[in-house]
Amino acid sequence: MKLTDLQTFVVGTPPPHWGGQFWVLLKLTTDSGVSGIGEAYAVPFHPDVTVKMIEDVFARRLLGMNPFHIERIWRRVYSSGYTQRPDSTMMAVLSALEMACWDIIGKETNKPVYELLGGKVHERLRTYTYLYPKDGDAADVYSDPDLAAERAAENVALGFTGVKFDPAGPYSAFDPRQPSLGRMDLSEKLVARVREAVGDKADILFGTHGQLTKSGAIRLARRLEKYDPLWFEEPTPPENASEMAKLSRQTTIPIATGERLCTKYEFHRVLESGAASILQMALGRVGGLLEGKKIASMAEVYYVQIAPHMYCGPVSAMADIQLSTCTPNFLIQESINTMGDFHAEILKEPIQWEDGYIIPPTKPGLGIELDEEVIARHPFTGDQLHLEMVDDPVIFE
Repeated sequence: MKLTDLQTFVVGTPPPHWGGQFWVLLKLTTDSGVSGIGEAYAVPFHPDVTVKMIEDVFARRLLGMNPFHIERIWRRVYSSGYTQRPDSTMMAVLSALEMACWDIIGKETNKPVYELLGGKVHERLRTYTYLYPKDGDAADVYSDPDLAAERAAENVALGFTGVKFDPAGPYSAFDPRQPSLGRMDLSEKLVARVREAVGDKADILFGTHGQLTKSGAIRLARRLEKYDPLWFEEPTPPENASEMAKLSRQTTIPIATGERLCTKYEFHRVLESGAASILQMALGRVGGLLEGKKIASMAEVYYVQIAPHMYCGPVSAMADIQLSTCTPNFLIQESINTMGDFHAEILKEPIQWEDGYIIPPTKPGLGIELDEEVIARHPFTGDQLHLEMVDDPVIFE
């Protein structure tokens, strides 16, 4: 069996763009006509550039390869151009190609991918969601404690047992910074009102995006500890695990990190330093499914759990689900609302979400099929990136 063909799709997501402004998807096909799909997550270039990268890597490293030879493919791509080090751009490209190979392998063996990576551990996956804004909101859900509490209660009524929100302010290219007293006051009020609204029926997940210095994060954490959040997410930038570890040792709130990290090598630094007790690898960036499984296995040694990151399209999301299903130290899976709307429209059959849980698919491979007619109706015509930071320093706010 050999890989013979590559097709790429850049999908423009309709408003409100949950999961990003666009999704870069691909399809690999073998000489026997079996195809598999993949998704590259958050490459920091225009998606047309990402497509060229995918085409180049496929032509140089995968064309004519056996898709079952995951380790061989991985090392060839990882070492391409005399690099052999974590590179978020190349790892996103590799992740998309690798998960497509697993989709093919599953179809060839008539097994879901999770059965090939250790077998099903979890019959269903506990989920959490962001408190997403809604049309008609009179205020910002991350700035209005009463609205945040109302939205949290609505999600708990649906079945969610975890809710996440980001009240710590914008994230800037010039971070980390000290939080202002006003921003810490607002954060505490939001957490207090949400805890009052959900009681012990749901965990609170406090989201940040590396905005804070270590000392600033410690100041904020001490205000929040009495509300017992399940985690404090990426409180400091992801590049220095040893500094995050110093924070971790000074708060009772578990630290979660990983959405911006790639490969076992970057995650090893997190684990070895004790920087976090929850890992949030993004399967469309980390290096693919097998790399995610290796990281989860390393985490087991440190009694660290995984909660795969999901702010992406449905293909990377399904890779998350496949990994979570076969991982003993799985904690909770992010969900974009209930995985409906455009995440469902673009698939022949939607990801199954029921009463707060995702139900792993039983179909072979990744277990989903893209609706290419829907894709054709949603080309990306903008110039935005998948996610953006503020370009200027955030002054005391």
